[in-house]
Amino acid sequence: MKPTQNKRLRFAPSPTGPIHVGNAHTMLFNWLECRSQGATFVLRFEDTDQERSKREWEEVIISEMQWLGLDWDEGPDIGGPFAPYYQTARMSLYQEHFEMLKEQEAVYPCYCTPEELAEERKEADRQKVAYKYSRRCLALTQEEQAKKETEGRRPVWRLFIPDNQLVAYDDLLRGRIEFHTNTISDPVIMRASGVPLYNFAVVVDDLTMHITDVVRGEGHISNTPIQVLIYRALEAEPPRFAHCSHLLNAGRGKISKRKGEMSVRSFRERGILSETLFNYLALLGWTPKEEGKEFLTKEEIIRDFHITDVSRSAAIFDEEKLQWMNGIYLRGKTREVFAELSLPFVVEAGLASEKFLRDNWAWFVNIAALVQERVRLLDEVPPYIDFFFTDEIENDEKAVNKFLSSETKPFIHNVTEALKKVEWDTSPIEKAIRATIDDMALKPKDALLALRVAISGRTVSPPLFESIFLIKRQQVIARLANWM
Repeated sequence: MKPTQNKRLRFAPSPTGPIHVGNAHTMLFNWLECRSQGATFVLRFEDTDQERSKREWEEVIISEMQWLGLDWDEGPDIGGPFAPYYQTARMSLYQEHFEMLKEQEAVYPCYCTPEELAEERKEADRQKVAYKYSRRCLALTQEEQAKKETEGRRPVWRLFIPDNQLVAYDDLLRGRIEFHTNTISDPVIMRASGVPLYNFAVVVDDLTMHITDVVRGEGHISNTPIQVLIYRALEAEPPRFAHCSHLLNAGRGKISKRKGEMSVRSFRERGILSETLFNYLALLGWTPKEEGKEFLTKEEIIRDFHITDVSRSAAIFDEEKLQWMNGIYLRGKTREVFAELSLPFVVEAGLASEKFLRDNWAWFVNIAALVQERVRLLDEVPPYIDFFFTDEIENDEKAVNKFLSSETKPFIHNVTEALKKVEWDTSPIEKAIRATIDDMALKPKDALLALRVAISGRTVSPPLFESIFLIKRQQVIARLANWM
């Protein structure tokens, strides 16, 4: 792909928690637009919320992006021409641009207390009108300002929103969007501490990093006129904006980061593959050229993607469909790859050490293969195969009471005797067991269920004859002895 001249996009998460799929969706669309158009992708952290921002969450976000297969051209970990890529390290830049706003008389100090502002809001509620700041501090003289400061009041700074103007921009996804300035309250853009608020910091960051295109969630539409006005006051051209619809959860509500819903980490920990989540997220709000095709490679998605093809309609994040897709991906793996993917989940479940599994690799590959067609998530593997790794299996009491009674003891005894002599391979094992059932004139279904419970402790388990072979003769005979 020939690079697009100077086209630059960014993803700017706040490191205040795990990245949820809504943010991952926006991040992916930014990345796809960059890689499909040959543009530059920038990662930066908006970490001015010093109470909630943690370095450990930065590491998690970077790890999850890398796990998804995303890379970036500039960022806090690799540097770049517009470093630093942390807001807390860019305070001098914010101050420099803030002084420019002061020179343009585009901002003014506000000394109002929280109580005074709360009373203004109450009055607006009583009058049933939308709240707008009264601008009571706009006309303060220098003497009045000095008096308030001697009282211990430190001002915040508000952007002056000009009256009777129209702020408009052409959204790449939504077309022309207009806001009348008479409906916008003068926003605080600088705290009394000198730390900028989001709308000001993001403009300075995007401006100084030469960001040309901003792809973000629709929740930022209401912020955009304020940001456009800041650009104007700084005599700068705003970037192109594209506001994607939020992902909705199954209840058609917005997926909430603060509620910890659907984090990338949680899906990874349950055994969703990175290529599954990448593929699924790409299809939420975007349709490939080959309609009806749901399973695409990363290269195919990059080839077809363009941000202007993204739908304005909100997409539902269907966890059930994600799991279904993951099952398809898992079944497409070779036996060895599936075992490799399953290994950390088996170790995490405490069934075996990695060394044991490596030392008995062919055996473990065969065990994992027994459930490859059954699972949709990798964390489903250990509960299916736990009985292979212990001599003290956990029995399902209801299954035992239903299928293992005094009437089944002769059958268990005869099977045990047959298994003592048979060649130890799946086919001879099956023949010996079925011959025993025929000789005793038993119902195959009931007899095999009884044997399954005796061997695994449950009525649902991997294929019986293959399981018996992999458990090995001595352990099988020992388990059957418990029911004779």
